[in-house]
Amino acid sequence: MSNISAGIVGVGAYVPERVLTNVDLEAFLDTSDEWIRTRTGIRERHIAAVGDAASDLGVKAARAALEDAGVNPEEVDLILVATSSPDMILPSTACFVQEKLGIRGCAAFDLQAACSGFSYALAVGAQFVETGMYKTVLLVGADAMSRFLNWDDRSTCVLFGDGAGACVIQPVEAGYGVLASHLAADGSRSDLLKIPAGGSANPATEDTVRDKLHYITMNGNEIYKFAVRCIPDAVKTILEKACLTVDDIDYLIPHQANMRIIDAAVERLGIDKNKVIVNLDKYGNTSAASIPLAIHELHKKRNLKRGDILVLVGFGAGLTWGANIIRWL
Repeated sequence: MSNISAGIVGVGAYVPERVLTNVDLEAFLDTSDEWIRTRTGIRERHIAAVGDAASDLGVKAARAALEDAGVNPEEVDLILVATSSPDMILPSTACFVQEKLGIRGCAAFDLQAACSGFSYALAVGAQFVETGMYKTVLLVGADAMSRFLNWDDRSTCVLFGDGAGACVIQPVEAGYGVLASHLAADGSRSDLLKIPAGGSANPATEDTVRDKLHYITMNGNEIYKFAVRCIPDAVKTILEKACLTVDDIDYLIPHQANMRIIDAAVERLGIDKNKVIVNLDKYGNTSAASIPLAIHELHKKRNLKRGDILVLVGFGAGLTWGANIIRWL
């Protein structure tokens, strides 16, 4: 068994310039800034420019992460992109990121676990390093969720935004980096959050476009009940794996979906709210980008210290959920 430890040695992020506020939404939706803020905690979100896809967001975050790590693009052995809004069904968004970075020959593939994507991808990327197969993994969480929103549906369109976060994973000092990961799914509840058409089960037709089946649909009440249970359960499970307790956590970084979900889950977990990182007021739900965006903000503000324990926890369509524990370098 390998004794290589894998950790994050560089982080980067990118959000589009265009900001869509709750007040902007009032102009064409039956909603209000107060209604959105009190029910979600979101004040604004960023929207990708016309013509920009997930890879365009991802490559900017990737370049920033490589620079932060002091790694040249040519050193990358694997590009792993977590996304639910790929540029195309094929080829992978990771291949587009590779081309835009000017890299040739390294492995590249996408991972689809919806809003749990970063937690899943971090576990996968770390294992490539831990086994010794690759030395440098570029992990990107990028989503342009605005492309799949029905802007007449206030129950979904107010929630999501576009953005990307990235990190570079390499071998690190023993006892640091990714200490443990926990991944899970319940496919029996796949109907709760989905895009009904566009895949092989329901290919695009005139009817699917007319019936708006290429947009996100969600059962918000059931997702809420699922999330407030799965967050504390996943955190407790991962702490047990790492032989740590809630008191050992320096920062809890949950997927940024809804403030009510985060508050309820944190209360069940019994963790100090000052340790919980929240930025969804500025970005909304950016799916696979939400956790790395939060890590980047912490890193940029120089709040992270060597030895800090970070617990990441994501949840999303599938239904999927996952958690990771990192001891920061």
